[in-house]
Amino acid sequence: MSYVVLIIVIFVLYLIAKNYKTEEFKNINLKVKENFNGDLMNHEAGLLIALMAKVAKADGKVCELEAELLKHTFNDISSHFENSTEVREKLKTLYKKEKESFDNTLDICQKLYSLTKLDYLKRVKIMEYLINLAFIDKDFSDTERMITEDISNALKIKTKDFEHLVNTFKSFYANQASSNALSLEKAYDILESNSSDDDSTLKKNYRKLVKQYHPDIMSGRGESQSIIDEATIKLQEINEAYELVKKDKSNG
Repeated sequence: MSYVVLIIVIFVLYLIAKNYKTEEFKNINLKVKENFNGDLMNHEAGLLIALMAKVAKADGKVCELEAELLKHTFNDISSHFENSTEVREKLKTLYKKEKESFDNTLDICQKLYSLTKLDYLKRVKIMEYLINLAFIDKDFSDTERMITEDISNALKIKTKDFEHLVNTFKSFYANQASSNALSLEKAYDILESNSSDDDSTLKKNYRKLVKQYHPDIMSGRGESQSIIDEATIKLQEINEAYELVKKDKSNG
């Protein structure tokens, strides 16, 4: 997993931890260690999973980060039940089933609204979670906007609050993309190269720098330990820069 992807994963897990606290699970009305054997489509937890399935279906693909988010959600929700293993499997089955069609989306929203109609902030947090899922692959498609907007309207979320959530995630991923571009520019500087250099030139520059800063070579030259330590850090930086540049070239 690349450094940039790792940063996104950390951000996603931070969002989950921030808005869906494991200790109390404030945003879904679950009693601690509840034993639930009923229909999860009549429970806030099941309804959230069902709506996540609709949002995930919108772009027709599940990326690595989306899978990580779903895994975390299944684990987090099921941990609040005495029969956690059973509930987790039911949630996974429910997710798979609800991902097949959009037809009952408004019915699900109406059920969720009836359970949360006295708690507007809870519905906003649920909406934030769903929009985060839509943005997780860094692309908010027209279909994803349409489904999240339909859900938001059905949950009676104010338009200004929905737009604020969308714009917040747009800004985050725009800034992330900008940071990535800057990191790439820095990577070329570290490799003493330019983005226009071909693979052969990049490899030649990389090997030259590795020979220049490799700790074993510096040790053989009789350099002091402090200089060798600095070279070790520099070599790590060179390796990371080369990996980033290679990935950019392969995606270009």
